[in-house]
Amino acid sequence: MLLAATAVVAGTFIPLIYLGERALDRGLAFVVDELFQQRTAELVARSLLLVVLVTAACVVLGVGLAVLVSRTDVRGRRVLAVVLTLPLAMPSYLLAFLWVSLFPTIGGLWGSALVLTLVSYPLVFLTTLAALARVDPAQEEVARSLGHHGLAVLFGVTLRQARPAISAGALLVALYVLSDFGAVAAMRYEAFTWVIYGAYRSGFNPARAAVLSLLLLVFALALVIAERWARGHAGARVGSGLSRPAPVLRLGRWQGLAMAPALAVVVAALVIPLYALSRWLTAGGVRWDGRVWWDALGATVWLSLVAAVVTTVAALPLGVLAARYRTPAARLLESASYIAHGLPGIVIAIAMVSVGVLLLRPIYQQEPLLILAYAVLFIPLAVGSVRSAVESTPLRTEEVARALGRSPLRAFATVTAHGAAPGIAAGAALVLLNCMKELPVTLLLHPTGTQTLATRLWGHSFVSDYAGAAPYAVGLLVFAAIPTALLGVWTTRPAEVGHG
Repeated sequence: MLLAATAVVAGTFIPLIYLGERALDRGLAFVVDELFQQRTAELVARSLLLVVLVTAACVVLGVGLAVLVSRTDVRGRRVLAVVLTLPLAMPSYLLAFLWVSLFPTIGGLWGSALVLTLVSYPLVFLTTLAALARVDPAQEEVARSLGHHGLAVLFGVTLRQARPAISAGALLVALYVLSDFGAVAAMRYEAFTWVIYGAYRSGFNPARAAVLSLLLLVFALALVIAERWARGHAGARVGSGLSRPAPVLRLGRWQGLAMAPALAVVVAALVIPLYALSRWLTAGGVRWDGRVWWDALGATVWLSLVAAVVTTVAALPLGVLAARYRTPAARLLESASYIAHGLPGIVIAIAMVSVGVLLLRPIYQQEPLLILAYAVLFIPLAVGSVRSAVESTPLRTEEVARALGRSPLRAFATVTAHGAAPGIAAGAALVLLNCMKELPVTLLLHPTGTQTLATRLWGHSFVSDYAGAAPYAVGLLVFAAIPTALLGVWTTRPAEVGHG
């Protein structure tokens, strides 16, 4: 497993080799000069401000909504949990274009922060919800017996036990914001990705783009280290297979007030965008070529499914190592796998183009190279899901199976893998969803003659051809909503069972 995990992580380092070579094309003095320019400092400040705003907002929303769904008797909480997961199906660039079409003056920092918060908070919501379903209620009961109630128990005991999951969700949000291209491009906000894209597209200064990408990588690495530190300092216990439900707060006459934040999020993330999309469909007449649309849909589903399977299989050895063998090597490999996820998709795409031309020419502009790029970009999503799923499966049952004569591999396959299967499937669904939405990698690496829903949507939306973009937007939303809804159902099932 260690050898397999090392090979997977080495594959994710392909873009780093390209960046290092490209950044040093004009010498080390150029790199130093570029790093210490005022415009670079301003770019760092703008990007980090966006990361801080969005991550903080996502933690507040994600944790608050997870507590509402799992720790109160709010009406229809199972349905509400699935609905609150659906914004994850919305590509950031599509949500940005939908908001801009209704409110043309929106943009810049606050427009980008709004859009990225609405599409990213489910990452914290889902991880927190899953963790709260496994929290040991005995500690909450002890706290209440000692005279602590309400917020003191919530923040001092319950959320303290869920802190590793919250920090993992926050890490994914921060890395996503650092690497997002669509929202900042649509909102015309000069963050790292927008400037890097401009440098690559112009072709006049690819070395500067590479230097900025490496600087972005440094911030991604700092985020990974910070998340690792937060997880390591969370000493609380999270159990599984609890025999009694966790306590639930009775809202009574406060039902309406408690529902208000959730409804506000649903309106901003779903109702307003769907209203804007309906205007795209009705204003000026929709231009729909059925053959082109079905070809784009088929390519989207096929490429995403294959990429999800390949990425999940590649993540298995690394996820199992991180969950079962907490050695320094395993921790280092897991952290290293997150680094490429902090790079913009455009950087991954450019690096893979270079690799395809120089080393993998037989598959250049073919499906395998695009799938490899998807795997490099989304390995962390699958690794995190595999690790969490295996951690939630009691090790004792596997030990019993081995004591009864089963080999280690057979015991793992029949006991641990069986129990972790829903969590691993949820990770595969998350990868599938992100592959369907991915834009820069698909734009640069899609096979010759093949277009996906995302590339067709971007091509029409970027020139404000909303009537032409509408059919592809509808198709992408409908089919991306399927794995998103499954994520919501799988995540809420343990909570529902736990609460009886």
